[in-house]
Amino acid sequence: MPADAPVTADPSLASRHAAVEAGVVEACRVAGRARDEVTLIVVTKFHPASLIRQLVQLGVHDVGENRHQDAAPKAAELADLPLTWHFVGQLQSNKARAVADYARVIHSVDRDSLVTALARTERPLEVFLEVNLTDDPGRGGVQPEALLPLAERVQAHPSLSLRGVMAVAPIDEDARAAFARLRGLSDRVRTVAPEARSISAGMSGDYAEAIAEGATHLRIGTAITGNRPDRLYSGVSHDR
Repeated sequence: MPADAPVTADPSLASRHAAVEAGVVEACRVAGRARDEVTLIVVTKFHPASLIRQLVQLGVHDVGENRHQDAAPKAAELADLPLTWHFVGQLQSNKARAVADYARVIHSVDRDSLVTALARTERPLEVFLEVNLTDDPGRGGVQPEALLPLAERVQAHPSLSLRGVMAVAPIDEDARAAFARLRGLSDRVRTVAPEARSISAGMSGDYAEAIAEGATHLRIGTAITGNRPDRLYSGVSHDR
């Protein structure tokens, strides 16, 4: 689609976006928080660039992707739009420079080698430290006991701005309880990085619980975008 072609959002997409926005407003009201304290990131993985153009018509300016091979061509195609790209998936250190070409916020920093790789890009980046809230060491995220040293590692690099912490609630734990633990870890990080006040937490099924525990950034996909396409944006079949 040409960059200057008129775009009208699909009514079902507009309806889902409006429903989530209303839910966020209500969750903020219940928590005694202002709506403008919370950034809504629409996770658009597996969806085409045309859907993101529609989202912009609905007032969305923050989008999230978790696969570099899908995100890069979309970011290039949509360079004319006022978008902030958030990388929310696991990131290999050898792809750090390529991702930094379009993403300005990295939500999944979980190890020293990735901090070093991102710092070498010398691009100003905002980063969240991903915390593993499960007992499975194979899951993405730094273990809580290693969180403060990692925060200090980020602070050693002027090009990196530590925004706060990020996590996914374990499927076998009450989401509110998990996010309460994340909030406590956020408080710990602020003892060494007072400016790291943000919490990236809450997805389609648990964003209200995340808001109740202080989340500042929500990562919401299917509740807004609808079911994922049968094919990846790149045209490669997926099995997830």
